[in-house]
Amino acid sequence: MREEYNSARPMVMHIDLNSCFATIEQQARVGLRGRPIGIVNRNTENTAIVTASYEAKARGVKIGMRLKEARKLCPDIIGIESDPPKYRYVYHKLMEIMSDYSAHFRMKSIDEGVIDFALSPEAIAGRDLVEIGYEIKQRLRDEIGCAMRCNIGIAPNRFLAKTAAGLHKPDGLDVITHENLREVLGTLELQDLTGIAARNEHRLNAVGIYTPLEMLDADVSTLRLAFKSVVGEWWHQRLRGWEVDDVDYELKSCGRQYVLESPHLSRRQIVQRLHHLVESVGAKLRSQGKVARGVSIYVRTYDRGGWKGHELAGLPFFSDQAIWTMAERIFMSAPARGIKMISVTCYHLSDGLGNQLSLFGDQLAREQHVTLAVDEINGRYGPRTIHSADTLGTGIYVKAKIPFGSTRYL
Repeated sequence: MREEYNSARPMVMHIDLNSCFATIEQQARVGLRGRPIGIVNRNTENTAIVTASYEAKARGVKIGMRLKEARKLCPDIIGIESDPPKYRYVYHKLMEIMSDYSAHFRMKSIDEGVIDFALSPEAIAGRDLVEIGYEIKQRLRDEIGCAMRCNIGIAPNRFLAKTAAGLHKPDGLDVITHENLREVLGTLELQDLTGIAARNEHRLNAVGIYTPLEMLDADVSTLRLAFKSVVGEWWHQRLRGWEVDDVDYELKSCGRQYVLESPHLSRRQIVQRLHHLVESVGAKLRSQGKVARGVSIYVRTYDRGGWKGHELAGLPFFSDQAIWTMAERIFMSAPARGIKMISVTCYHLSDGLGNQLSLFGDQLAREQHVTLAVDEINGRYGPRTIHSADTLGTGIYVKAKIPFGSTRYL
C-alpha cells in the first residue's frame, strides 16, 4: 500500500462523448441542434429515455425517466428512436482517432475511451497532453461533424482521468495531478465519484466518511472495514492516483432481454420473440469464440413477479438451434399470462470454437461449419440476412439495442 500521492506525470487520458446518442442525432439532423431531445429504444410515451441532450437535461430531464414524464418538465422535448448504426459509426471513428496516439488504448463503453500515453511512441508521449486533448476535440469536429463535443480528463490513473473528464461538462478539458488532487476532491460529493452510489455512500457514512476528502484521508483499515473486502484497498490506491483499474474481465455469461411491446401478445407471439433473442445471444456467444453449457430464462410479469428457469447440458454447445432447443423446453414451465419482459442467458462459458470441438464428434464439427458459415453471411450482408423462419417479422419489434457497458460486441 502506497500512502503517498502518485507524483508521476499524468499520462492517462479519458475521452467522454457528451450526451453521445443525442449529440450524434443533432449532428445528423441540423434541425435538432439546440433543441431538447430524448433518445428512446421504442418511440412510445411509456418508454424510458436512454440519453438526453444537454438542452433537455438543463430542464430537468434525466436518463431513465419515461418520455411522458419528461414532457411534464419539458413539453417541447422531441423523442427520437435510437439508431444503432449511427452510434457504431461514431464509435469506430473515435477508435480510429485514438489509435493514432497510442497502441495502448481501450474503449470503456460505446461513448468513452481511454488512452495510456505511457506506451506511446516518444514523439507523441513527449508532447503536451493538453495540446493533444484539444487536437482530439478538433478532429472529432473535423472528421465527424461540427456538432460533436467531448469531455477530456488527464490524470496519473484511469479513475482520476475519468473524474477529471466529468468536472466541466459539456466540452471540458481538465487535468488532475498530485498538486491539485485535494482541491478537486474538495469540490465533489461522494456520489460524484464513479463507483460510489447510494449503497456505497451508506457504507462509507457508517465508518464516519461523508466527503471525498475524508475518503482520501482514511487509512486502509477504515476503507477495508467500510467495503468489507479488498475493494477498500483498491479505493485507497486509486484515490491517490495509483493504477488499479487496468483490468480485463473474463466473459462469464452472455444474454439479452426484451420488454414486450404489448400486454396482449399470444403465447405463440411471445415464443417467437424469445426465439429471436436466442438467435441474438447465439451470435454474441460465437463472436467471442465461446461455447456454453447452460441456458437460463427469466420472465417478469405485470404484477412485478419474477420467474426463472435454467438447464445445464452435459456437453458444450454454441449453435442457435442447440440454445433454442433448451430455451423452448425451459419456457414451457414459465407463467402462462401477464408476461411483461423475457430474457435468455447462456452461462458456464468456455473457450471452445475451433479445433477443440472436433473432440466431441463429427456431428458437432459439421454443425460448427454450418453455423459459422451463416455467421459469415450475416456479418457480410447484415444481421439476420439468414435467420429462422420462426422469427420472421419479429425484427420490427425486437430491435438491436446499444450496449452502454461492455464493447465486446461492437
